[in-house]
Amino acid sequence: MKKTRFSYSRIMSILKQAENGIAVPNILREHGISSATFYKWRSKYGGMDVGMISRLKELEIENTRLKKMYAEERLKAEILKEALEKK
Repeated sequence: MKKTRFSYSRIMSILKQAENGIAVPNILREHGISSATFYKWRSKYGGMDVGMISRLKELEIENTRLKKMYAEERLKAEILKEALEKK
């Protein structure tokens, strides 16, 4: 997974600035981010706090691990099925 150069607390502070009425173009210029990044963060993390974001990331990592485990087990099952059909 790609590592972001912004910590969750920094993302939250950027979003809080926008909520407090600072113009979005000024925020983008100040932090050196694109408008697409800002609006993606706002749609994904809007209304959350740092603890909730950390938990979300943990769940995403766990979900990725579980999907990988499932794919490996399905592959094993398919190999066994093919081996039994050939006998």
